[in-house]
Amino acid sequence: MSHIDIEAAVNVGYQAAKATSGGQNANYIPFLASVPSDLLGVAVVTTSGEVFKVGDADYQFAIESISKVFTLALVMEAIGPVAVREKIGADPTGLPFNSVIALELHNGKPLSPLVNAGAIATASLVPGNDADAIWAAIKDAQSRFAGRTIALSPDVNSSEQATNFHNRAIAWLLYSAGACYSDPMQAVDVYTRQCSTLVSTIDLAMMGATLASGGVNPVTGTRVIKAANVAPILAEMMMEGLYTASGDWAYTVGLPGKSGVGGGILAVVPGKLAIAAFSPPLDPVGNSVRGQVAVAKVAEQLGLNLFRPA
Repeated sequence: MSHIDIEAAVNVGYQAAKATSGGQNANYIPFLASVPSDLLGVAVVTTSGEVFKVGDADYQFAIESISKVFTLALVMEAIGPVAVREKIGADPTGLPFNSVIALELHNGKPLSPLVNAGAIATASLVPGNDADAIWAAIKDAQSRFAGRTIALSPDVNSSEQATNFHNRAIAWLLYSAGACYSDPMQAVDVYTRQCSTLVSTIDLAMMGATLASGGVNPVTGTRVIKAANVAPILAEMMMEGLYTASGDWAYTVGLPGKSGVGGGILAVVPGKLAIAAFSPPLDPVGNSVRGQVAVAKVAEQLGLNLFRPA
């Protein structure tokens, strides 16, 4: 595909999303409720490092659950994909991302690192002597994927730490089942921090392009993770990346994806590029309404569905 093809597709995706309405900002985290709902950004980064953007693609927003992908990558490097599957799992839960019932139904095993329970368990597996050391490793991983220093938002973190009681309960349930591998409150603290960093749509696309290029950041040239660990991460994204809408996303778009309640959404095309979008209003499942439209339209324009023959 040419430079002109990608540029045109990004603009088509942006216009399609701009014409879409509906959804509302996440209101259970006060900071997210305050973000202007009319913001919309779309970006593509290729495995050769080309960047295409339109709209509010430079606006920095809370990464939220998209951070789960990159902490998973960090743990995958530390203990390997076999141990990740044994300790956390590789199956969709079929239930909301913060479900307690999903844990109870499976004897305390979280099933997926991309739901809250699995993400807390993943955070508990990051090597480090204390919470600050673990957090530094997570922040460094996000920065290496993005190719620039990613920073914590004190406002987002404060807002989330003050309202994360449900996640604390999940952490204690994990711990009681032997599926939390550090102090449970430390795991929740670190997990909350990882969700509270600020990224732009371009950053997200760059992070995805690092996965698309086999674990090497296409701009810095830095190998962030082993190539062998990319496929298991993308598989997790395909199965649970958009929560209970993951099956519909695979059926209609056919790309590994990950959303966050901050309004971001990311899709990865192995060996080619990554597509990202940002728009705060969410559907009932927790996925950006206009972000899904934008990413799906860009993928459609470029014929990127992995399940369709070339």
